[in-house]
Amino acid sequence: QVQLVESGGGSVQPGGSLRLSCAAIGNIFEFNYMGWYRQAPGDQRDLVAKVTQAGLAIYAESVKGRFTITRDSAKNTVDLQMGSLKPEDTAVYWCHAQTDRLDYWGRGTQVTVST
Repeated sequence: QVQLVESGGGSVQPGGSLRLSCAAIGNIFEFNYMGWYRQAPGDQRDLVAKVTQAGLAIYAESVKGRFTITRDSAKNTVDLQMGSLKPEDTAVYWCHAQTDRLDYWGRGTQVTVST
């Protein structure tokens, strides 16, 4: 069984920064992708950023230039450094990992951007 354990998140003022971290524990397989999704109230869950084993990163247009995703495949961790945060970044953020056959999700962590 694989668990994704998230840390980070919280509240910050607009323009501020936060870092989310995620570690996969358990019977680890090779993950094709590791990344982060988010869901604001009333919205669907959307991709924020994900990164392949080779380190190729894919970002949502809304976060390009502000967020940076990094992955340590040896440690099975993925981090999301979020900068220049905006109120519209407020959401629950989930860590996600994907093998050839399975998807794994963390429990989610709240990020709130407000004055």
